[in-house]
Amino acid sequence: MAIYGTALLAACVLIGLFIGDVLGSAIGVKANVGGVGFSMLLLIFASEYLRKRDLLPTPTKEGVHFWSAIYIPVVVAMAAQQNVVGAVKGGPAAILAGALATAVCFAAIPFIVRIGNKEAVADATASGE
Repeated sequence: MAIYGTALLAACVLIGLFIGDVLGSAIGVKANVGGVGFSMLLLIFASEYLRKRDLLPTPTKEGVHFWSAIYIPVVVAMAAQQNVVGAVKGGPAAILAGALATAVCFAAIPFIVRIGNKEAVADATASGE
């Protein structure tokens, strides 16, 4: 069985982990800082970008939805690999980076909700509800 959307997920994960490594090096922490979170955001934005431009065939859209649904357990598994205690012992920079990443994600929620609301309104209008 082919699982569509895997290439998009893989690209997002690789880019996100690279960004996390660069960010960790930039702030002096010998760990990946937020790479999995960046990966998740990249997957959301990339799939929305491609969907709006009608560049995703239906099986790929369904595959991206599948990967989005199981991404949280993947995030938990990947985060378990990181040495959180070592990062915290490295100084307050790790705690600050985590708090900032969390704040940015919380701040992005209204924008993501608006994207979903526009889609719901468009779907309702198209179906004549």
